[in-house]
Amino acid sequence: MQGRTDPSRTEPGTADRTRLVERLMEQFPHVPREAVIKEDLLRGGVAFDESALSDNEGGDVKPKSYFIFSFDHGTLPELGAAALRRPPEEIVLTGGPYELRRTVVSVRVNPASPYRVAADADGMLGLYLDGRRISDVGLPPMPDYYRHTLANGKSVMEVAPTIQWGYLVYLTVFRVCQYFGAKEECQYCDINHNWRQHKAAGRPYTGVKPVEEVLEALEIIDRYDTAKTSTAYTLTGGAITSHIGGRDEADFYGQYAKAIEERFPGRWIGKVVAQALPKADVQRFHDYGVQIYHPNYEVWDRRLFELYCPGKERYVGRDEWHRRILDSADVFGARNVIPNFVAGVEMAEPFGFSTVKEAIDSTTEGLRFFMSHGITPRFTTWCPEPTTPLGRTNPDGAPLEYHIRLLESYRATMEEFGLSSPPGYGPPGAGNAVFSVSSFMDSLPAAPARTTRRGSTSVSGTQDRSGRA
Repeated sequence: MQGRTDPSRTEPGTADRTRLVERLMEQFPHVPREAVIKEDLLRGGVAFDESALSDNEGGDVKPKSYFIFSFDHGTLPELGAAALRRPPEEIVLTGGPYELRRTVVSVRVNPASPYRVAADADGMLGLYLDGRRISDVGLPPMPDYYRHTLANGKSVMEVAPTIQWGYLVYLTVFRVCQYFGAKEECQYCDINHNWRQHKAAGRPYTGVKPVEEVLEALEIIDRYDTAKTSTAYTLTGGAITSHIGGRDEADFYGQYAKAIEERFPGRWIGKVVAQALPKADVQRFHDYGVQIYHPNYEVWDRRLFELYCPGKERYVGRDEWHRRILDSADVFGARNVIPNFVAGVEMAEPFGFSTVKEAIDSTTEGLRFFMSHGITPRFTTWCPEPTTPLGRTNPDGAPLEYHIRLLESYRATMEEFGLSSPPGYGPPGAGNAVFSVSSFMDSLPAAPARTTRRGSTSVSGTQDRSGRA
């Protein structure tokens, strides 16, 4: 993994980013050009003119909620105006010289990015690359449910923020991780720092969210989300290696699922992100009403897992982690086990792979391992947050070419094993996808329309309003 001779690691400077992007669009014409732009924004961030910032919860734009990680290329004190008037949660790109179809992108702020969101002379927002306007920009409207507070004064955004253009309610019910310190924390993860920086800034950032508050926030969302745009919820937070309030990890996160399903049966698709737990614990999740289980495996390569996930290696171990993922398919069904990996950390210096090809070969090996068992992983595009060890040594993240080749390999491996887009992520296909923290859904084929019994058309693979796949 030493001796970095791969020319794809040496990318043009910011003034030449357009050339890089267009070269990759030409080199990989079967990867949607929307995904090329989206991956570059996710890995490297975007700057915002003050004209494009929100007015926090008092304005007409849905502000960034910092729902679990910072997903920024600077700390709050380094973001300038964006730390006081939050940027939007997401942006949607359309049109421009690349004729982009509707593309939803999670916002990752980087004041030094060659990408900038700004208003033109007519007040119309656009995305600019190297000073050239490349798309129109839409901002998420403030949802009605964000305008209401809980009885104790807490905002819905603090307790139950929504992402993916309103599709997903993101319930980070434990805001820190019990893998703590250099010898246990995942080397790319800033969950604990994000907690500290929000508390230091005086922002409300509840460490453990009481079940009653979560239910009250969901009641508000259900009441005012009359279009039923919110279709799924994710229960997540830091790893629990001991107990919280006398509960182990399965019971701690499971108590929320049980309460939600009892109060709102069938309203949302219930998902939980937790460690790869023993089968009996996984069964408890299922019994509590969880429909989809995300036991994230983070990075495939054995050596990198041991280096980058020292706490997970110490408490569980890579091989046992993978065995538990496979075992969980016996409980949930393979299609409903969807582990995440952090795309890009495979190439993080000084330990990562030297070439894009090596990194893709390794990651594809992991995809084949899980997909051969009917399990479809998904991935989050790595944002090198500067307070993490890997972010400090790799401020530019992985090469854009890695991310584009990964999309190519991901789709090819899914097709090889006859798999389709996983449930609980909204519609697939460029112009349709709402999953905002990577382009895997944008890069998959759109779901074919099918005719219902009454002759109307619908899209297969999407969810009805009952929240069932």
